[in-house]
Amino acid sequence: MGQRAVNGVFVSVGSMMPFDRLTRAMDEWAAANPGIPVEIQIGKGTYEPRHAKWVRKLALPDYQARVAGCALFVAHCGMGSIISAIEAGKPILMLPRLQAMGEHNTDHQLATAKHVGIRPGLHVAADGDDLKARASALLADTGTAPAPISRFADPEFTTRIRAFIES
Repeated sequence: MGQRAVNGVFVSVGSMMPFDRLTRAMDEWAAANPGIPVEIQIGKGTYEPRHAKWVRKLALPDYQARVAGCALFVAHCGMGSIISAIEAGKPILMLPRLQAMGEHNTDHQLATAKHVGIRPGLHVAADGDDLKARASALLADTGTAPAPISRFADPEFTTRIRAFIES
């Protein structure tokens, strides 16, 4: 499938549970911003976007290409999404899943949002309206991306760990 949404928006609900509230909000945003490409990975959701391109799931290389190619990554507050954004050096806008709305079996994403939402490039929306407003603001701001990080530890660090273990 390759890369898509270059300078556009890539939205992911994750692979485990549907998140129609996120999908619907970003589809509404796509309707209001027809000049910006939007692609939504909807997983097992029942809401199918009418204004954005969508796909149920993506193979990992395709998912990574979408994150790398977008100007803004929008997702739930899952650690996999957060790590993907940081590794790609992309700003991420997150909407936490809520237990009370049947979106998850706990409210752990609220705790995640509280702790990561204070880092540069990691943004948390309070609800669908806030999500749409922040998406527009973040696309207008070019200085919000976190610095990319490697999947691997710094070689100096691993050398120190190895020396400690071997001593």
